[in-house]
Amino acid sequence: MANTVVLKAATLFAAGLVAAGAAQAQETKIALGMSGWTGFAPLTLADKAGIFKKNGLDVELRMIPQKDRHLALASGAIQCAATTVETHVAWNANGVPITQIFQMDKSYGADGLAVRNDVKGFADLKGKTVGVSAPGTAPYFGLAWMLSKNGMSLKDVKLVSLEPQPAAQAFVAGQNDAAMTYEPYLSTVRSNPTAGKILATTLDYPMVMDTVGCAPTWLKSNAKAAQALANSYFEALELIKNDPAKANDIMGSAVKQTGEKFAESSKYLRWQDKAANQKFFSGELMQFMKDSVPILLEAGVIRKAPDDLNATFDASFIK
Repeated sequence: MANTVVLKAATLFAAGLVAAGAAQAQETKIALGMSGWTGFAPLTLADKAGIFKKNGLDVELRMIPQKDRHLALASGAIQCAATTVETHVAWNANGVPITQIFQMDKSYGADGLAVRNDVKGFADLKGKTVGVSAPGTAPYFGLAWMLSKNGMSLKDVKLVSLEPQPAAQAFVAGQNDAAMTYEPYLSTVRSNPTAGKILATTLDYPMVMDTVGCAPTWLKSNAKAAQALANSYFEALELIKNDPAKANDIMGSAVKQTGEKFAESSKYLRWQDKAANQKFFSGELMQFMKDSVPILLEAGVIRKAPDDLNATFDASFIK
């Protein structure tokens, strides 16, 4: 009888520990900075579908323009951020350390340069006005990359600072000669062929790939939460695979699109599962970062390369 009582007490105590542990895990809060870019949508899905909560996370997704995201990270307002690989390079080079822990997506035509119909090639853009986000953003880097590959630089064009959505809207409305933007806003141009055409996308110049990174000091103290964050992303991809209609409805609603419209815009990118992540982190990530440094320097986004590119990522969370 005594043994039974002891056993029951031990069972109740163990159950209490599990419950307390679960409660504690659910209190692990993460503020993550991102934007309405289609490639980031699985994070929204993980939030709205309860995947984060199931994995013991209380994630607040904060919509912060890419040009300001590093300021939020530096101030401690956010602990993690989703952004392009070269932006992680730039932040580290400019004194805002961040460690990439998993890759989200690769653009396959989801980022592009829209031009008027009389523009035949990049040479015709000399002296033209281009609507593009501020230095330190993916569109700014994308424009610099494309121009560089065509023997030009940002000095050859006139820049008008516009975020991706207003850049596309202004272009379709007849303002500016060109616009560097991304999905879902690039589809605004696709659906208005009389306004202009898309001169080049990431199908021609594959240089937009996004990763999630976290502040190194936070990462050191919250490795389990970071692992849960990565796991939640991969689980969101499984939901997209298993129930695409439901997933597209949820992800589309976040950017005021129907599920059908969202599915259309997401066709121009590839979300990266764990296997793709492992391949990317094993070599491609480092090579791209090395390739990005000269263009970041030329564009004036950084003044010097990061001291150690190896310190800008940690592949342990995608194994």
